Amino acid sequence: MLTQQYIQQLADLALKEDIGSGDITAELVRSDTNARAVVVSRETGVLCGSTFVDAVFSMLDAEINIDWFKSDGDLLEPNDTLFTVSGNARKILTGERTALNFLQLLSGTATLAYRFANSVEGTSVRLLDTRKTIPGLRLAQKYAVTCGGCHNHRIGLYDAFLIKENHIEACGGIADAISAARKSAPGKTVEIEVETLNELQLALAANPDRIMLDNFSEAMLREAVAANSGQCELEASGNITELNLRSIAETGIDFISIGALTKRVEPLDLSMRLER
Repeated sequence: MLTQQYIQQLADLALKEDIGSGDITAELVRSDTNARAVVVSRETGVLCGSTFVDAVFSMLDAEINIDWFKSDGDLLEPNDTLFTVSGNARKILTGERTALNFLQLLSGTATLAYRFANSVEGTSVRLLDTRKTIPGLRLAQKYAVTCGGCHNHRIGLYDAFLIKENHIEACGGIADAISAARKSAPGKTVEIEVETLNELQLALAANPDRIMLDNFSEAMLREAVAANSGQCELEASGNITELNLRSIAETGIDFISIGALTKRVEPLDLSMRLER
């Protein structure tokens, strides 16, 4: 999912945003000073974003050396050493915040996904992210979700249909919307959102690939699973938290999509220590 071009573009944009006309604080350090820095975790979590760190420091100075002790997807404990970086002190100091911004955000995303995935362990449900991502960082966050053990929904508006209430209204109804999608792009997954059990029956009759059950109660979800009887993939969405996630998974639903996986992320607490 992550290409080197994509990683470099984001790293370049982030560095330009931070450095601007120059890092005036790093210039207080003699230009020929070398240093080594150690990055450690301050809390338990899942590592993600190492390639962004590599790209940031490589852009600043190709001679900077990074030694990784952990890999993306690894579980971290407090005081674990993630990596060391050595080379020109000015460049290391200039890249510190940009590199850690990527690493902390993506590790925070992976950590949240890991926590959610653990909460449904033993069920057959698959947890999905959504398009509720930080603008410009969608592929990076979706990659982080997979590092934490969850799965990706569609990447954008182009790779699958998700026919929602307003689409249905504009198309003239559930059956008409599904029919139009089949004709428009044969082979693309067609998913449609329903809000009631009656709408579920209309959707099942039109034979989509997947039906999203929006804001269904747990009792309604169980009814939907029984009514579906394996005809179509069913996805629960809306007002899903860690408190009700397990019980929703146990209704027999196939998928649960959760916007919080990418929009309510708390960056992982990491620290860089510089040594002359």
